[in-house]
Amino acid sequence: MESRSVGGRRGIHRAVLFFALLVMALALASAGCGKSGKGASTDSEKAADVELLNGLLSHELTLLDAYAAAEAALGGQALAVAGEFRGQGLAHVDAIEKAIRGLGGRTDAEAGSFEPPHPRSRREALDLLYAEESAALGLAGEAAPRMEEAAPSNLAVALAANHAAHLAVLRQTLGEPLVGAVPAPLETGSVPPPDSPPEEGG
Repeated sequence: MESRSVGGRRGIHRAVLFFALLVMALALASAGCGKSGKGASTDSEKAADVELLNGLLSHELTLLDAYAAAEAALGGQALAVAGEFRGQGLAHVDAIEKAIRGLGGRTDAEAGSFEPPHPRSRREALDLLYAEESAALGLAGEAAPRMEEAAPSNLAVALAANHAAHLAVLRQTLGEPLVGAVPAPLETGSVPPPDSPPEEGG
């Protein structure tokens, strides 16, 4: 019975990871697209989009640092998931930078801080990642309808979907059953992490 449960959870993880990779493929495809003509230096609408994209870029850089800090406290399946999501985070950064260049803008973003800076336990590490992924989802969801150009707006939507998928896996990794891990309708990053204690070793 236990092996069937573990196998089912791994199957769900693989399905969610596949969905996340598909979303990122669409994001990368749209990142380099945009209307030709004036760039951000002379077009106020494109300049506004570049500012929003730099805000998203800043948090993606913060999230990458959070994953790097969390890895030392993780092991087993949780470490593997964190490594996969960090790799997708690098793709997020690349897509946003391409979108900024496509609008004729410049990247002007730095990673922010997070707490705790050095997680000491598995639970601390997963809670940190959950909080930063939630913030990333909220920011992307807020930015998408404010974008003037279609390409960066589509990218923000793809980022939001990707972070929602990450949160679903993190909820399971924190011990939430499958039903509880399913994303809420129109999820905005406000769903708190599960209260149940994490299982050891994964």
